Amino acid sequence: MLFISNEMNSTASATNYITRELATVTEMKDTYELLKQLGYDYDLDTYMNYLEDMIPKGYKQMVVLENDRYIGVAGFWLSTKLFCGPYVELDNVVVAASHRSKGIGHLLCNVVEEKARQYGCNIAVLDAYVHNERAHQFYFREGYIIRGFHFLKKLA
Repeated sequence: MLFISNEMNSTASATNYITRELATVTEMKDTYELLKQLGYDYDLDTYMNYLEDMIPKGYKQMVVLENDRYIGVAGFWLSTKLFCGPYVELDNVVVAASHRSKGIGHLLCNVVEEKARQYGCNIAVLDAYVHNERAHQFYFREGYIIRGFHFLKKLA
């Protein structure tokens, strides 16, 4: 499913949390442990290799820290498409299990969406697995709508 946000809220603030944008492989290395919660089946070396390929194509991460510990991460891409012009795509949004339902996901979305506004983006898009109903409810609360389907075909 493709979620699109046309209603982007102003940047959230939380007194105990720090947000930081990461743009290099070295900076992103430590998000691996948090991203493993998504269930991807690859090791740290593979993650680093993927980042080496993704970063030159515009991939970045926004993280939320509490006491110098990553408790939330959202990958994102700022780009342009013919159907909408400039847009942001959220990619692999995850909050530490110990910090869910505490506003961290909301904070991540708001900070990335504000950055996208500054870039001139018209919309935000993201994919969520069909079976991930908890994520669907979260994104609906964030103002996203289901606009289409994300098709995929294995090539190898």
